[in-house]
Amino acid sequence: MTSQTTSRKDHLVIVGNGMAGQRLLEALLAKPGRPKHITVIGEEQAHAYNRILLSPWLAGEMDREALTLRNTDWYHEHGVKLVLGERVETIDRETQRLTTDTGRELTYDRLVLATGSRPTMPPIAGLDANGVLGFRDLDDAQSLIQLTETVASGDPAVVIGGGLLGLEAAEGLRKRGMSVSVVQRSERLMNRQLDTTAAHLLETELIKRGLSIVTGSRLAELTADGDGHVNGCRLEDDRFLPACCVVIAAGITPNSELGQAAGLATRRAIVVDDYLTTSDPAIHALGECCEFQGQTYGLVDPIWHQVDVLAARLAQEDTEGYVDTPTATKLKVSGVSLYAFGPIEASDDHDVLTYHDPQQGDYRRLLLRDNRLEGAVLYGDTTAGPWYFEQSMAERDLGNCRQALLFGPADATPLLAASHDEHDTPAYQEAA
Repeated sequence: MTSQTTSRKDHLVIVGNGMAGQRLLEALLAKPGRPKHITVIGEEQAHAYNRILLSPWLAGEMDREALTLRNTDWYHEHGVKLVLGERVETIDRETQRLTTDTGRELTYDRLVLATGSRPTMPPIAGLDANGVLGFRDLDDAQSLIQLTETVASGDPAVVIGGGLLGLEAAEGLRKRGMSVSVVQRSERLMNRQLDTTAAHLLETELIKRGLSIVTGSRLAELTADGDGHVNGCRLEDDRFLPACCVVIAAGITPNSELGQAAGLATRRAIVVDDYLTTSDPAIHALGECCEFQGQTYGLVDPIWHQVDVLAARLAQEDTEGYVDTPTATKLKVSGVSLYAFGPIEASDDHDVLTYHDPQQGDYRRLLLRDNRLEGAVLYGDTTAGPWYFEQSMAERDLGNCRQALLFGPADATPLLAASHDEHDTPAYQEAA
């Protein structure tokens, strides 16, 4: 057991060496008002890495080194103390001191919890069997790669969850030679991002590649052989899917236990205000472990916005507080591009515009209310997605380009410009 005490003199400690913690660190280092002393503590042994690239690494499309964001020398050059492979176990808010599982003690002036999240595990029997894994961090991906190297080509694997992570895990295992089934409890894949048509196009494409898709089904239990290794999944309709590997990718749970144990206000995650401050003014929370106005986070865009606000706050700059704003979901699932924002389901007062080219695999569906764009789903060709999102955020009246809207900005923009000219000219003449 070791013990180390860092003197408290403008000392910031960031707990979590993931993407959010690293982004905050780099934002702070670019500011003149950065804290004088910064310590970063990461539970994983690895340096900060790009978790989004775990899927292509699993699929064998890139080397492990490509995931790393910064090496040891970088932290040293910037005067940052980096502690890896240690878990913070306790926070004493009264003395502003934390203790890790090695006995290391550090005092802090400001503390940021960026502890991320973990896979949500369903309450079923058999989860403790060997060969049952999540797909969230470097160790998960490494374990899956090692497992594929020990099984025969065509051996069965089952992925629980038909969202982005589940589909990426399934495609990665397939590319490494396994026969993969995906079990999705919803009636369609990626039901939070795609409408029925786009989900059907995605399912058809994945089936062509060799995946088996089971929708509208729930996992009942996992079974194991005499050695304690998983050998199958039983569904609630009593179907049995053989498996020598099961990946659970059915959502995430915020890692808020450390904050909860320290007495911070928590609900689903650690509650923060619009400056990412917890119920203790010396402690902040960021990213997937925090909750703001009842909302938790799993996409990078809002978390990067949180980073900007918190970095300015910690550098003692004037800044506006964090506000949840609509974001577009930009996804690339196994080589298929998707772009979506706004409501997925059309209401009775929505006007629905659709374009579908089955031969090219392109699909667009736009939801308008009073000629203003409220939501879009794009599958295949997503180049017009950012333009649609811009029109939606501006709440622009698109009535004059309605007929050309599905074909994107090249066709719609001239009509919009003409409508503005017609509207502006009389007003200008009258003012003159």
